[in-house]
Amino acid sequence: LQIVADHFFADGLFTFQEMMRQQLESSMHTELEKLLGTSTGAEKEVSRKDFEGFTNLFHRFLQVKGPSVEWVKIQRPPEDSIQPYDKIAARGLPDSVAACLNKLVVVKLNGGLGTSMGCKGPKSLISVRNENTFLDLTVQQIEHLNKTYNTDVPLVLMNSFNTDEDTKKILQKYTHHRVKIHTFNQSRYPRINKESLLPVSTHLSMNGQSAEGWYPPGHGDIYASFYNSGLLDQLIEQGKEYIFVSNIDNLGATVDLHILHHLVSQPNGKRCEFIMEVTDKTRADVKGGTLIQYDGKLRLLEIAQVPKDHVDEFKSVSKFKIFNTNNLWISLAAIKRLQEQKAMDLEIIVNPKTLDGGQNVIQLETAVGAAIKCFDNALGINVPRSRFLPVKTTSDLLLVMSNLYSLDAGSLTMSPKREFPTTPHVKLGSSFTKVQEYLIRFESIPDMLELDHLTVSGDVTFGKNVSLKGTVIIIANHGDRIDIPAGSMLENKIVSGNLRIMDH
Repeated sequence: LQIVADHFFADGLFTFQEMMRQQLESSMHTELEKLLGTSTGAEKEVSRKDFEGFTNLFHRFLQVKGPSVEWVKIQRPPEDSIQPYDKIAARGLPDSVAACLNKLVVVKLNGGLGTSMGCKGPKSLISVRNENTFLDLTVQQIEHLNKTYNTDVPLVLMNSFNTDEDTKKILQKYTHHRVKIHTFNQSRYPRINKESLLPVSTHLSMNGQSAEGWYPPGHGDIYASFYNSGLLDQLIEQGKEYIFVSNIDNLGATVDLHILHHLVSQPNGKRCEFIMEVTDKTRADVKGGTLIQYDGKLRLLEIAQVPKDHVDEFKSVSKFKIFNTNNLWISLAAIKRLQEQKAMDLEIIVNPKTLDGGQNVIQLETAVGAAIKCFDNALGINVPRSRFLPVKTTSDLLLVMSNLYSLDAGSLTMSPKREFPTTPHVKLGSSFTKVQEYLIRFESIPDMLELDHLTVSGDVTFGKNVSLKGTVIIIANHGDRIDIPAGSMLENKIVSGNLRIMDH
């Protein structure tokens, strides 16, 4: 009897949950139709397409029960599924590099704003080196390839509604460069109330308060929005076969001819449809997604998917030795096939936010790398750390502006004068967070060729031609100010509040 009772209870609970889900989906449908009714013409049609993607994501979000991975089923990837870069490079380059390049499209993820660095507008328009922005450097790199090999590698920018207008204005300055530039927009999804699970916005427009009700749904949206834009088909018709996708703020993500050659030289039946560049984890990368074997497929495991009691294990450098750089090489034909079969099944990232008025909302997002499990013959390549040089903070900016790197045709390379290839650990305090403040505090960027570690905290400024070596720690206590005089050489020094300089 107990078994029968339990069975009926479980059945009843399932039916109740199913009814609740259907009720929520029905309410969501009603609200989305109301939102579409607040607009007309082109905007309405674009939003209708966006809402199709959102409805699918919302439906899957309501189905999900518990963590998306069972920890016991996680296995280390087989040896041959993550190849060392040296092995790929050892094969040399083909006779016709141009033929390989003409099959390639470079895609940069350009949806982010510079707000975390105190800048208005798209992050890609922040100056990072000799007055060149992230976008300038990208255009210079591709133009250099096109001129060197007499090819036609186009640049595609995936913008968001936050960055599209400003980016398009700036693109006019590249009209005479030898790079065709295309753009398409990421979807625009409604933020939903954490309690009611319904959209917080009452209008499709982005004006005033309504703007807070919308978000770009993470870079996993690239597949649907690229396909919906019509650009994917256009590029396939032009004979393009692969895209190289990366974050526009990763200055190490340049076109690598060895990886490209590996892709296009595979025999037809064994064509690799997806390559993820990974690199060795250091203590600074413990939160980065890693590659695992799961249900017989290579899969990306993100920290958000890890059950709480396994987070420390996930962060350990010994068990999960590599992380995803988000430099990805993907087959255009495969994206088209998977989109048409509606077979892109990306894990949902639930991102909680609090709006200015204090309202709690959630954003449903996906990550571009999570699609690795959907593609045939997917591969990881363990690349040198130099291919991962993201600029997320002014601490990163200090590194790339310094003499640690030299700039050639838009590409940054570590200076041969640095004796060891690792980058120094730089930690600038809150007085340096905003780019404007940071620039005021350095009269010129210090010589950092022999620096291992730099920590700066409090009200500190640097004069011209300062040289930093070894481990340097500078701490101005509250109310104090430290000015490092022009021409100073600090080697293994601790400088604190009253400008006492101690050997470290």
